[in-house]
Amino acid sequence: MMRRRQPIQRPDEDEGESTGALTRKQIQDAIRRRESLADADLRGLDLSGLNFDNMNLIRCKLAEANLTGCSFRNANLTAASLWSANLQDAALDGATLDDADLDFANLNGCTLKGARLRKAVLPNARNVHEDVQQAVRTGQRLRIADVGSPN
Repeated sequence: MMRRRQPIQRPDEDEGESTGALTRKQIQDAIRRRESLADADLRGLDLSGLNFDNMNLIRCKLAEANLTGCSFRNANLTAASLWSANLQDAALDGATLDDADLDFANLNGCTLKGARLRKAVLPNARNVHEDVQQAVRTGQRLRIADVGSPN
């Protein structure tokens, strides 16, 4: 008997409130079940070390999230908000980041081999566009200095 996938339960949904935010445990459960996280609100969460490989994260709100060491291989992050997110040592190989907002994001140590970044907003750092293009071609880890801060 095939079970139907249940929608992701939002915190406080049982109380009639819909905050839109998810907890780390709910995200881990969604990943385990391979459920889409498109349009999910994950802002400011500590998601370090999670594996989002091949996940649908279209328009996902990941601003100011701790994504240190996460894997986003072949994930679809089209139009995702990664503003001021900590992506240090994350793997974005093969990911689609078209129209994604990576402004003020920490990309140090990221890998981007084969990623797509059409119209993506990148951090304001010296030579960042060239460094990102090289990382996409070669798979080298990014080393970005003097990233501006929103404060």
